[in-house]
Amino acid sequence: MRTLLLNRDLTDIKQRPFPTKIAIHTLLTLAVLTTSTLSSLATSAADPNKVLRTYIPAAETGFDPVATGDLYSSMIQTSFFETLYSYDYLAAPAKLIPLTAAAMPEISADGLTYTIRIKKGIYFNDDPVFKGKKRELSAYDYAYSFKRILDPNLHSRSTWMLENKFQGLSKLVDEAKKTGRFNYDAAVAGIQTPDRYTLVLRLTQPDFNLAMMLAHTPTSAVAREVIEKYKDNRGYVMGRPIGTGAYELTKWVPGSRMILTARPDYRGYIWNFKAGADPEDKKIVAQMQGKKMPQIGVVDIQVIDEYQSQWLAFKQKQLDWVELNGDIASMVIKNGKLNADIAKTGAYLSHSVDPEIMYTFWNGPDSVIGGTSKEKVALRRAIAMAFSKQNYIEVVMNGNAVAANFLAPQGVVGYDPHYKSSIPYSVPAANLLLDQFNYKKGSDGYRRQPNGQALTIEYTMTPRSDDLKSAEFWKRTFDQIGIRFKTQTMQFPDYLKAQKQCKVQMGMQRWIADYPDADNFFQLFYSKNISSSNIGCVTIPQFDALYERSRSLPNGAERDALYQKMTRLTEAYTAITPILSRYNNTVVQPYVIGFKAHPILKTPWLYVDLKK
Repeated sequence: MRTLLLNRDLTDIKQRPFPTKIAIHTLLTLAVLTTSTLSSLATSAADPNKVLRTYIPAAETGFDPVATGDLYSSMIQTSFFETLYSYDYLAAPAKLIPLTAAAMPEISADGLTYTIRIKKGIYFNDDPVFKGKKRELSAYDYAYSFKRILDPNLHSRSTWMLENKFQGLSKLVDEAKKTGRFNYDAAVAGIQTPDRYTLVLRLTQPDFNLAMMLAHTPTSAVAREVIEKYKDNRGYVMGRPIGTGAYELTKWVPGSRMILTARPDYRGYIWNFKAGADPEDKKIVAQMQGKKMPQIGVVDIQVIDEYQSQWLAFKQKQLDWVELNGDIASMVIKNGKLNADIAKTGAYLSHSVDPEIMYTFWNGPDSVIGGTSKEKVALRRAIAMAFSKQNYIEVVMNGNAVAANFLAPQGVVGYDPHYKSSIPYSVPAANLLLDQFNYKKGSDGYRRQPNGQALTIEYTMTPRSDDLKSAEFWKRTFDQIGIRFKTQTMQFPDYLKAQKQCKVQMGMQRWIADYPDADNFFQLFYSKNISSSNIGCVTIPQFDALYERSRSLPNGAERDALYQKMTRLTEAYTAITPILSRYNNTVVQPYVIGFKAHPILKTPWLYVDLKK
């Protein structure tokens, strides 16, 4: 169990005994923060004595918006970098609002041209590369940042968002693939900057989700001179996040701890969100209305992967909130409410269904389980039929989830609440299907491939306790249909890398909405996104054609019909299987005010305050 060391008040930190070398190191670090960085916060709305303590359950992979593709790195990056748009903190369903843009985009009648005005007077965090001058954000920074996403030499996991979207960019990308050099200075019709504060985007076809993508972290603005000065041999700047956001990184122990400090020169904003239908909204508005944000001076983020450790730290007031999972959730929550022992402490519960899908994937090119031949489809179909989503939710998730059948989750535009899967749960039927396609059992009781070779499926996972429970559940599932099952364990960053390289034969993955539209989930199975978001490396030509058609349509019946057909196609080939969407049950300390779990925004420290 990881020891948690940071206490509420910096003075209190100095007075408490520290029993470990790690603690002594932390004390010295915080002393430096107190005497240097924190002293400069006097001119900021953020209070240096308001130290918010939180965690992420898996290691970050770095802080370059283009390079990373995991939720935890992205949520931290949002503290450093800013997109053109963001979301209203209280509005439901999610509502876009301007962030660094002066207003929502001006869209031409044909839907092909977006004109975006940039606010004046927004500045990057100070860095020696700026030679002592204040560096103002401009439209050029967004043009450069968008091109970085498309630079084939950077192999961004976010290329799918902008690929083939802007006029003239495909030619530039093709040239870069041939020469090994992306020409950032080439003029292209699709991304134009007529002046410092105007960005004009010309599309190859209408895209009704573009504004949502411009609120997603990979499209954040970075300064070209920062990238060119500090980039590594891959072209990334992973450990020096210099952006226009509210915080700067003042300590980083990779895979362990990050300390963010409020920038004294950040422009801030006035908290002025409106209450929605949720009765808790009015309380939040009353607590927060009119405050200049952010109020939090220091954010201490630790990597704590075990649920028991997270919960113990929360109970000891070493974390300011904790998302309940596994056995902990069933112990703490009864009938949607906190149990009496926890409730009497003043802690409160934020409860919702996450806009996410947990799904099982199989490696499309794999010689044993991949491909579209009838026997390979039958193998995957039998595995899916032998897996009980409801039992998994009860046994592994302790009831803390809802079963998923559609490829997009509830809470996003385009979700179909009436969709029923064509793949039943039936172990006898699964065995019959394997028999029919000549996956015969040998004398050892395990099935062999139709060609007589041994049949073993390898399941890759991280070493977290819930992943171990998942593997045990899968092992029992495979035993019921007579297929050998083995596991491979990787740390989270290595697991992501293996997925990107199409080296995972079978696994489970969660995808949480980058933007609240079903398109964000269907793109996971588009073949052109292999090596980025299509981690199963799935190729279904009919699916691709339907997906490309859907991208040119607004939300409505025609697009919904295509989504239904695409979901049926993934079932027909059993390329992936949706499993569930988790409940978000976050318990919050009583001294945290203004907290509300948001389906997209994952940096509450930008919106909450702490009682002194």
